[in-house]
Amino acid sequence: MENSKPNYRPVVGLAVLSLVICGLLFPLAITGIAQVILPFQANGEIVQLNGHSVGSSLIAQGFNSPKLFHARASNQSASGVDPDIPLSDALLQVPRISSATNIPSTTITSIVNGNVEGTIWIFGSPYVNVLKLNLILIEANPTVYQNLTF
Repeated sequence: MENSKPNYRPVVGLAVLSLVICGLLFPLAITGIAQVILPFQANGEIVQLNGHSVGSSLIAQGFNSPKLFHARASNQSASGVDPDIPLSDALLQVPRISSATNIPSTTITSIVNGNVEGTIWIFGSPYVNVLKLNLILIEANPTVYQNLTF
């Protein structure tokens, strides 16, 4: 008489093996490789100013000071955490920053134009990273931003 009882052992074994490989070993291997090859990117591209972490270049920061560039408003960004703003938005903020800091608008405009990213020939709209612009402003004008805290 044949054994009519179903044998689930291969199915359960394959499921457990897949779980261990895909859920544990593969993520650990990718994390380890990323930490060795691209540690800055793997750790969230944390930006330092004077030895202190001031934010990530991958996530928008909530800058509210009139002396700094502001991130895109959440109703203009699908996620609300976009660290970049269009070049046109950055240039619109130049008069406010110039007025608040007494830094000539030509200097601020030059900083913005010197840090445009995202265009490949005719593809893509030009944009700038808000945190990067603010750090350049702070480093270039330490007396203006000496009382600024993050």
